Amino acid sequence: MSLRPTLRLAATASRRCCSLASTRLASTATVPKYKEITHPDIMPGSSKSQSLIDSTSPYMVTTYSRPPIVFTKASGSLIWDAAGREYLDFTGGIAVNSLGHNDPQLCAIMADQATTLTHCSNLYYNSWVGELSKKLVGLTREKGGMHDAAQVFVCNSGSEANEAGIKFARKVGKVVDPSGQKVEIVSFRNAFHGRTMGSLSATPNPKYQEPFAPMVPGFRVGELNDIAGIDGLVTERTCSVIVEPIQGEGGVTPAGDEFLVRLARRCREVGALVHYDEIQCGLGRTGQFWAHGHLPKEAHPDILTTAKALGNGFPIGATIINERVGERIKVGDHGTTFGGNPLACRLACNIVERLGDEKLLEGVKRKEKIFRETFERWRGEWPELVKEVRGKGLILGLQLSEDPAGIVKAARERGLLVITAGTNTLRFVPALTIEEGQIKEGLEKLENAIRATRE
Repeated sequence: MSLRPTLRLAATASRRCCSLASTRLASTATVPKYKEITHPDIMPGSSKSQSLIDSTSPYMVTTYSRPPIVFTKASGSLIWDAAGREYLDFTGGIAVNSLGHNDPQLCAIMADQATTLTHCSNLYYNSWVGELSKKLVGLTREKGGMHDAAQVFVCNSGSEANEAGIKFARKVGKVVDPSGQKVEIVSFRNAFHGRTMGSLSATPNPKYQEPFAPMVPGFRVGELNDIAGIDGLVTERTCSVIVEPIQGEGGVTPAGDEFLVRLARRCREVGALVHYDEIQCGLGRTGQFWAHGHLPKEAHPDILTTAKALGNGFPIGATIINERVGERIKVGDHGTTFGGNPLACRLACNIVERLGDEKLLEGVKRKEKIFRETFERWRGEWPELVKEVRGKGLILGLQLSEDPAGIVKAARERGLLVITAGTNTLRFVPALTIEEGQIKEGLEKLENAIRATRE
């Protein structure tokens, strides 16, 4: 039997395969890299995420609008979905996972404490709430923040921390002025202080407030960085002024140093408290332990609130106060069921020590430069789109001239998670431990996403 027909068929088939492969390669080569979508929200032939969403979302209150992907595991600055696809995370859980996802030290502490003691109520002392309070006061003073920090109230979230600060200010105002007139609290436009009724009343955004009006009475609103308006805004009736040194949700807008100094000076003149909300911008995110740490002592706060990075994903918040406030708070004035539990506090003890490490803080400043250099290049390439860069350290905002929703989606489809803030602002709040190579890789993905949306 001759093998020639078989060989001829094989040769023909081989030529066809080579021709098809060449056609495919040529086709692929003609597609620019920026157009490649590697992580479509809905994957053809894979319905695991959609199946999970369909089977559970009917039971969830619809307070969030989410893309149709389900995340299942993470490590450092990487996170994977139900289909096993890897994403780079520039969101840090919204400035929460400052030490990255699933930090090994924190996982070990959590496992150990979970088998030791997790909760015993605030009717008793536990081994860790006092230790955390001592560390927060000590590190705050040592790192150049709130020089007269004295005591800490530990709770479960940022909203609760601000709620405590608001209540403490009202109590101080009533002690200082028994007539009951010194109860007004000042906040600033575009601020975000929380969603409980007190903190929401200090968040002058109609989108958040109107569905739940009327707000708690006694709140006034000013314009951030309006030095000329301070004296008329802060009066003898003011018991506290709450301000973010860098507004996060409002668009990554820093309060100017001169503004904060003049604001604090006016507060001292009328006997009002200064309350810095550093829930998003504090604990190392700006490259210093507290965002206000470079200010002169006269501009330091009487109340300082923190959360987010304090637990690196585990629920905890804290309100730090000085003696002026502390001496007026008595047993029964405030409380919490879960706040100060030993599991959360032991984790936070480890976290605050590491977030105060000078090597880490220097790394934050170095990583900021990588972002800024790229952003400035984009301003030159797309001047009609990229208008301004704001922020400090690893809380940065890229102000655009249009809604960035399309860019956010295009970035996600290329394996990058990024979020927005304020009006038309891309917000960058990655883990402080993110690798420099990961920043460059993520920025390349984002640049491809921007390029794809320009056509």
